[in-house]
Amino acid sequence: EQHAAGKIMQMLSLAALCGAAAAFTSPLAASRSGFAGSVVSASPAQPAASGVVMGANIRELRDRVGSVKNTRKITSAMRLVAAAKVRRAQEACLRSRPFSETLERILGGLLQRLSTENLDIPLLEAREAKKVGLLVITGDRGLCGSYNAAAIKKTEARIKELTSQGVEVELILVGNKGGSYFKRRDTPVRKAVQCGQAPTAEQASEIASELLSSYYAGELDRVELIYTSFISMISSKPSVRTIIPLAPQGIEMEGDEIFKMTTKDGELSINREKREASAPQEFAADMIFEQEPSQLLNALLPLYLNGQLLRTLQESVASELASRMSAMQSATDNAKELQGNLERQMNRARQAKITQELMEIVAGADAL
Repeated sequence: EQHAAGKIMQMLSLAALCGAAAAFTSPLAASRSGFAGSVVSASPAQPAASGVVMGANIRELRDRVGSVKNTRKITSAMRLVAAAKVRRAQEACLRSRPFSETLERILGGLLQRLSTENLDIPLLEAREAKKVGLLVITGDRGLCGSYNAAAIKKTEARIKELTSQGVEVELILVGNKGGSYFKRRDTPVRKAVQCGQAPTAEQASEIASELLSSYYAGELDRVELIYTSFISMISSKPSVRTIIPLAPQGIEMEGDEIFKMTTKDGELSINREKREASAPQEFAADMIFEQEPSQLLNALLPLYLNGQLLRTLQESVASELASRMSAMQSATDNAKELQGNLERQMNRARQAKITQELMEIVAGADAL
């Protein structure tokens, strides 16, 4: 009797499986509609959700959803950290602005006063460029969009342009990303330092001392600066300009803009404030200087160069942080979208699995 019961159970199981397979694969027979009297052809059974395979690995999808959630939290936190650092960077720029503006006014006034004299000032003396030093400012870390790649690309283009003219090039690198890239290239590197997230006057003075000593010794005939100018929270532009020798007509600024990051309706926003160029300081015609004006310029021009380097470093750091904010915002949005897609796939797979189990039960009952 036990053997016979086992045979019967095997036959019932086989019948249930055959019924379930028939329910999924065989098309339904054509039936006649009771409302219109027309023949309605039924299509083969389709999955409840298109694109979902029966028996999908729900656990794998659940793990992926959890991983994307954690990634989203990390990118969101990095965006907030970058926003806080941007605020500190802009505050540092505003604190150093009064000194820079006053120094520019004094230099502008001295240059106007001495415009008719023959000045013997090395920093204002242009000479034939046989070897050019490129001061390249990049970031220390990645995850900041195209900030580092754009600066490196601009540097490569400038190196190619100078070498095609028969001019030798040496690099002074600020930032780990630029250092790690160009140390594996053919262009010689004179010095490489870190950039940091909070540039200081000591750091700018160290870089300026290296540039001035190389220029005074005749090792470099011209120094060009390649940095990223801050335009907006979603845009920055690599720029090239000559910082040594200084051009007398380029001491005065042509005007400037101040960017202030604020919060409006729970969202970060940027306010622009345009500043006119600083007017040169007017000195009385009968003013007597204790030192020769040329000696004053020789003392003030290196100080002016330090201020310009510090300002450029601060602007580059602000551009890097703004690029990181934008990149982390995009990463957070993409993670949110991916999480939604994975959750829909997981729900469809779970519904498909439940539907399949119900159909197997019904088919097995019908087979009995």
